[in-house]
Amino acid sequence: MKRRNFLTLSAGAAAGAALAACGNEGPGGSESGGGGSASYWSLSGEPGEPYRKAAIDRFNKANPDSKITPTFFQNDAYKQKIKTALGANQAPTLIWGWGGGGLKSYVEAGQVEDLTGLFGDAALKGKLLPGSFGAATVNGKIYAMPVETVQPIVLYYNKKIFDQVGVSAPQTYGDILDLIPKFNAKGIAPFSLAGQSRWTNMMWLEFMLDRNAGSEVFDNVFAGKPGSWSDPAVLDMLTKVQDLVKMNAFQKGFASTAADTNADQALLYTGKAAMMVHGSWSYGIQKAQGGKFVPDGGLGWMNFPPIDGGKGDPSNTVGNPGQYLSISSKATAADKETAKKFFSTTLVDEEEKAGWVKSGGVPVLANSDSLYTGDDAQFQKDMSAIAAGAKTFAQSWDQALSPTAAEVLLDNIAKLFQLQVSPQQWVDNMNGVIGK
Repeated sequence: MKRRNFLTLSAGAAAGAALAACGNEGPGGSESGGGGSASYWSLSGEPGEPYRKAAIDRFNKANPDSKITPTFFQNDAYKQKIKTALGANQAPTLIWGWGGGGLKSYVEAGQVEDLTGLFGDAALKGKLLPGSFGAATVNGKIYAMPVETVQPIVLYYNKKIFDQVGVSAPQTYGDILDLIPKFNAKGIAPFSLAGQSRWTNMMWLEFMLDRNAGSEVFDNVFAGKPGSWSDPAVLDMLTKVQDLVKMNAFQKGFASTAADTNADQALLYTGKAAMMVHGSWSYGIQKAQGGKFVPDGGLGWMNFPPIDGGKGDPSNTVGNPGQYLSISSKATAADKETAKKFFSTTLVDEEEKAGWVKSGGVPVLANSDSLYTGDDAQFQKDMSAIAAGAKTFAQSWDQALSPTAAEVLLDNIAKLFQLQVSPQQWVDNMNGVIGK
């Protein structure tokens, strides 16, 4: 798979509850030698949590003297809790994340282990998709193991609603604009959006900028080039987004809809919204929670369509080229060895691969295509094709940037969608944190 160049990186009470998950044994788990008892933090909910638990159960059964203990959190809560734990030197042994800028900040603070030696084993590294290592690499060294699934962002649509209204799936952005008033006239939200979560809004900007201008503009931002957000294509993107809000492209009250509760997904599969821009993981959520919607063929999907006259390659995609597990540098030697054994055995075994395929995902493990034979086969083949065929597979902006810049980005994106900042104010605000 080809990836965007920037993926190879260069040089309270709730928090207390989270920290308590590490136990009283000090950072990372067990106090002394012998078998390690590694702690593991990750995300809760469908479709991923059952397969994360299954991997840990397999490892613990095979290694009774080296137990891994998991704790799961909702997405937004996890981001804050892991940040607090790392800052207090109370991180779990195994740190789940998205790689990119967040991982780079961990490396610079000396919070995670250098795993380059572990992946010097060609047999181990060869079990993972080569392109997944970019977001795990900082200054030429590997600090995280790619795990779980490749997750491009796509445009989903409710086929039954399209049939009821008598319209076809959009082939261009112009088609999207034409569809908005048609759905509104029928009392159906054109798009579902979990605006309260902010990162969901970001997916719109990522595609709008890429389809309009190509990958170079954000490449310049990531590289720290001063004033990069001042590119005219950015102002055009921001204006288009606010035009969508003014056209009522999203459901009423979208700014108070949260992704953690999957309320945005429900609007799509219950027919209250016609379309949704979301990650490939949404398929598993809709399959698990949407009753017969997915099995009966109600869900359609596609790569985000081109913008008329745009310079971006329509094959480009954005999202997560993998998820990532790092090892806390503060963990005991025994716990680190337990984590490395988990990496080199359970997380690359055939059951792991089959599990993520069963979840409806495209595994980050190599040579998975032969497993796409069940009810989810077409979706998985299409996601694999989007990922493999993308001239540019860009990492999500909030994961590519540093945590400081990402927070300012998400805050300004929320204000943009709520019409609380103008496009020029947004540009000025974002230029102020380039390189920070």
